[in-house]
Amino acid sequence: MDKEVIVIGAGTAGMEAAGQLANEGFKVKVLEKSDQLGGNLKDWYHLFPNRRDGKEVVSYLNKLTENKGVEIATNKTVTKVAKGKNKITVETSDNNTYNADAVVVATGFDVFKSEKKEEYGYGIYDNVITSADLEKMFRKGEVKCNNGKAPKSVGFIHCVGSRDEKVGNFYCSKLCCVSAVKQAIEIREHVPDSKVSCFYMDIRMGGAGYEELYRESQQKYGVNYIRGKVSEVSENIEGKLVLKAEDTLIGRPLKMEFDMLVLMVGMEMAESGMSLAKASGLEMGDNRFFAPADHHFGSNKGNIDGIFYAGACTAPMNVTETISHARAAVDEVVAYLR
Repeated sequence: MDKEVIVIGAGTAGMEAAGQLANEGFKVKVLEKSDQLGGNLKDWYHLFPNRRDGKEVVSYLNKLTENKGVEIATNKTVTKVAKGKNKITVETSDNNTYNADAVVVATGFDVFKSEKKEEYGYGIYDNVITSADLEKMFRKGEVKCNNGKAPKSVGFIHCVGSRDEKVGNFYCSKLCCVSAVKQAIEIREHVPDSKVSCFYMDIRMGGAGYEELYRESQQKYGVNYIRGKVSEVSENIEGKLVLKAEDTLIGRPLKMEFDMLVLMVGMEMAESGMSLAKASGLEMGDNRFFAPADHHFGSNKGNIDGIFYAGACTAPMNVTETISHARAAVDEVVAYLR
């Protein structure tokens, strides 16, 4: 088939969509803004709920895009898409223009910039890190504080940048709770004599195997869960992180010391996706992700004919959901072009 499809983004959704479109006989060009493939997944250590190594999924995606029908161009930031009379034009920041019969937008997500929450001390205190930073530590095989020692006490703060009126993110990022559970277990595995506490608004285990993982973290690994709203993090003269919170179950203030604090950062629409939406007239929802044509039976369709969405550019998704959503986007493209 001589039809050509452009896929914007080479993360999980983009690579899945590209490979499956090539298998359907289309010519596929992938435009990726960075110099590497794999998006956020390439830095992820283990995936929930079965603790599968993220490298295995990246390997699967790499093999899928080795199809001769897939052409991948890196360092290509797409700035605008527009529907012409017969083709869709795609413009990039290096002043190139491409034409396609259909476009799949798979710009993914960015993690919330924790510097915006100054009260938690990210970027101020060395041993306040994000969940994304911790994954990189796990990948290197070492969990250490700034002084080179393993942390004996670790606290996790949930909902950083999600469900937060102050930063304008009213939505739940969906994956932070289970990520904290997984990472808390892995901290205990890397540092067996450590004590781990999670400070949460409420625990949302809405996925297959999630509740079981949560129970395992308590029963087998002794992770402590505190329903508490963290108000402030500071550092004492000994270099310990001092966390102040309110235990909302008993209505009492708490003050605890930790060697390391991990901020469970939420998911936001990627900056590249937001810029693309504004330049191209692609509609966004109240959560500032791409708005699908219909949430029930048009979740892959955009408001411009011939432009489709795949993955976490529409809402927070785990890897399994992202791959399924990308496959559904392929089905929509096939139906559109045939």
